Amino acid sequence: MSEHALEMPTESPPRGFLWGAATSAYQIEGSPLADGAGPSIWHRFAHTHGRVLNGDTGDIACDHYRRWREDVALMAALGLNAYRFSVAWARVLPEGTGRANQAGLDFYRHLVDALLEQGIEPMLTLYHWDLPEALDARGGWASDASPGWFADYAQILYRALGDRVRLWITLNEPWVITAGGYLYGDLAPGHRNPHETPIVAHNLLRAHAAALASGRAEGIEQIGLAVNLEPQYPASPSADDIAATARRDAFINRWFLDPVFLGRYPAEMETIFGSAWPRHSTSELDALRAPPDFIGVNYYSRSVVHADPTEQPVGARPVRQDARPYTAMDWEVYPQGLTDILLWIQGRYGNPPVYITENGAAFDDPPPVAGRLHDRQRVAYLRTHLRAASRALRRGVDLRGYFAWSLLDNFEWSYGYAKRFGLVHVDPVDRQRLIKDSGRFYRDAIRRYGRRPRHGDLTARG
Repeated sequence: MSEHALEMPTESPPRGFLWGAATSAYQIEGSPLADGAGPSIWHRFAHTHGRVLNGDTGDIACDHYRRWREDVALMAALGLNAYRFSVAWARVLPEGTGRANQAGLDFYRHLVDALLEQGIEPMLTLYHWDLPEALDARGGWASDASPGWFADYAQILYRALGDRVRLWITLNEPWVITAGGYLYGDLAPGHRNPHETPIVAHNLLRAHAAALASGRAEGIEQIGLAVNLEPQYPASPSADDIAATARRDAFINRWFLDPVFLGRYPAEMETIFGSAWPRHSTSELDALRAPPDFIGVNYYSRSVVHADPTEQPVGARPVRQDARPYTAMDWEVYPQGLTDILLWIQGRYGNPPVYITENGAAFDDPPPVAGRLHDRQRVAYLRTHLRAASRALRRGVDLRGYFAWSLLDNFEWSYGYAKRFGLVHVDPVDRQRLIKDSGRFYRDAIRRYGRRPRHGDLTARG
């Protein structure tokens, strides 16, 4: 048995379980304007002085646009049976709407075909934060027209790839799009407007519903929504800390799931946003009720919450747990939180199918030595979080796959290339790839526990 062999407290995952890795377009592709593509808000944001650490951009990133064949071969070497990636909207529709750019569509067609040839199931995310700049100039996600733009874009992808891609995700982390891009301003498009923020959130939910309806019209059967979830625990049994924890839970975890499953926003949202929170009619809320076929869970850490009225708009702040390990992102390593959040979904939303669509950690990796990179902290992170996922499986959670974040060291948004999550090291100078020890560990886990899904049987349970 390998030194990295996995010890999981269950005999086997369900039949058809997907073992994958995840990426996003702007973070890895590079060549953002190649072959007729248009600029995105992230292209503009990264080229704006002071927005990204060290002035880094996604102009080259991992050079995946030119090296995708090499990267598919890496996936096969890791034993993956699934790969989650996103499409760059402006690569397909340079103006955001109108006529599709054939070269952009062909890039993704070739990628999907290569994945299928290797027995790797594609999971396609329609939107991972890179809105076409042309649409941002028309109001972006704050525009009432944005759900229609998104549904039309989705339809183009469904028609182009729906015969080969069966797992689709509409939006990746709408909370981050909303809070990072429109409330705090540290992500593209860089707005800081609490009155605009609830409007953007509502339009994203409308966009999810519109893309789901568009997919159904095209015969697409498996369409999910990927959300970042972070279990919240009160720092003390005080009433103030318990109330603050409930507000933060509503703000991060329930804001985008309650509407699609329950047809309502969390009651705490009006308290959080005050006069900035809009009134919605019953028909408007009913239109948001568009349960996805599965939830994609992006889990990295938890928060221990203390009431703090100076921390707006929620009136709560996380408390650092000094006795616990932290990643290079300053996120606590807390595997139990993954079990807890999966059980929370099971209890609150009726045990829908779930994929862990992102889970991983950035650490300050040592340099490669003699063709090896010993990232022991990431190996430990993966081991403990896979065990946590297994505990949820044993308690009946309908968990159907696990996708490590990330396949490659990549452009980590406003951190540029300073934070590295990859199972595969990417040299910052020549972009050469090297599988880290964490990648070897994951390969061993897949060999021991993985079963390749039968074609057409992605959701079968053993």
